[in-house]
Amino acid sequence: MKLSTKAEKILTQITGKSTKLGDLRTLAKGIKKDHELAMELWSSKYFFARQLAILIMDKKLLSEAVIDQLVTDINQHHKNEKLQLMDWLMANQLTKDKKTIAMIESWKESPTSLKRRVYWYYQGRLRWTGKTPPNSEELLTVIEKQIEKEEAEVQWAMNFTAGWIGVYEKKHRNRCIALGEKTGLYKGKMVSKGCTPEYLPEFITMESNKRNL
Repeated sequence: MKLSTKAEKILTQITGKSTKLGDLRTLAKGIKKDHELAMELWSSKYFFARQLAILIMDKKLLSEAVIDQLVTDINQHHKNEKLQLMDWLMANQLTKDKKTIAMIESWKESPTSLKRRVYWYYQGRLRWTGKTPPNSEELLTVIEKQIEKEEAEVQWAMNFTAGWIGVYEKKHRNRCIALGEKTGLYKGKMVSKGCTPEYLPEFITMESNKRNL
């Protein structure tokens, strides 16, 4: 895609290694919504350009076919960028509209691992924000059966969901702790100061204690 002068000018501002998320948010605030420009920036394949593109997309134009192409493109990035882009797309676009939320809720068994990650991450985020949807029992049954066979990027999101179920739903707490003990996922993994370990027995204990749950 041949870039417009406007897109080229923006690229010169955000392709340096010193670019920060705050810079992208400031630019996006000035641009507001511009789906055509977003697609131009996306076509550049640059990581920061794609992050900015996500911020200015029109969510009403995000059909399943468009999302599939975005996911295909995201999969071309290396691991850290790939996960950041997919999670950024979820947080800034896919969870902002009933239509795209309905899509997310259909991705539990998607053949695309990034879509499955979004499904599980979304379920976890609902609980992280204090919501308790009625499907926790069903989700835990699936997690127990599949988490050890899943792709690492999906495992993380399943673990995240099980963690927050264990924090907020006391009736499932022992089950979630037992899941962590069985899988051993993230046991002994170092975390930054002030962060909670991802190993479920530690995560659930610490986060539930913080909230006096």
